[in-house]
Amino acid sequence: MRYGFYLPTRGPTATRDGILSLAREGERLGLHSAMIADHIVFPVESQSPYPYTVDGKHPSVGDALETFSILGVVAGATERLRLVTSVLVLPYRNPVLTAKMVASLDVLSGGRLTLGVGTGWLQEEFEALGSAAFAERGRVTDEWIAIFKQLWSQSPASFDGRFYRYADIRCEPFPVQRPHPPIWVGGHSRAALRRAARLGDGWHPVGAVAASPLPPDEMRAHLATLRQLTEAEGRDFADLTISYKAPLYDTGIPLPDGSRRPFSGAAQEIAGDIRGFASIGVHELIFDFRGQSIAESIERLQRFAAEIMPLVN
Repeated sequence: MRYGFYLPTRGPTATRDGILSLAREGERLGLHSAMIADHIVFPVESQSPYPYTVDGKHPSVGDALETFSILGVVAGATERLRLVTSVLVLPYRNPVLTAKMVASLDVLSGGRLTLGVGTGWLQEEFEALGSAAFAERGRVTDEWIAIFKQLWSQSPASFDGRFYRYADIRCEPFPVQRPHPPIWVGGHSRAALRRAARLGDGWHPVGAVAASPLPPDEMRAHLATLRQLTEAEGRDFADLTISYKAPLYDTGIPLPDGSRRPFSGAAQEIAGDIRGFASIGVHELIFDFRGQSIAESIERLQRFAAEIMPLVN
């Protein structure tokens, strides 16, 4: 099992020193990847439902560092850590510019970038950025991925799509990773599974739906569906990386039926949960150790590495 962790993007811990301290400590402790979320602006008031909390509200006060800026800083301060967008909302940015930024970061990081992608959920953010119509975001995402793959492998290149077009352009250098940096498709909807099966190198679901983790049985069902969809596309399911964001809970917060939440309780119980998800085909678990301070975040990360990782491995 591999492990990833989130870097701060907003709030008082989202400083240069804070981000680099947490990233370097995660690398030192042997974690595999660092995750960077993506928001650019927030509306003062929003009617867009957030799918990962009970009340449907996003827990933000409005600030957020930009994803590619964080990636560049962390790439220059680490050597082995995989750098993952979790997830980049593709319709927010120009596809040719995004392809160039990803390729450049892959070159400058020595081939350590993984592009987690999603369609987005915050309609007001789409409108503020002048992005493609919110209702078309799935089709736009698919087209942007096609553009990326072309520009990362073909020069000169031409493209005539529904939402974007260009003719006879060169967009080099290509990324270090061949044929391109891995693309992980976020989300657990049927559309997301179809996108992962058709276009992705991995599936990257968030494991907290309505503030509860997806249980192993539900994950197993999603994976069975993904396998069927992948094979229907003529692709090998075994080639996909399954990277699952698994929320860590404090001891004593039960599920509504009184049972223990997965990834809560004693170290042995959490280790057992990790082994259970490994047994159904999850390759990498992503935990969020972010606390009220960087010192607290690092302490939580260190405790996980010292108390739980050895019990699994």
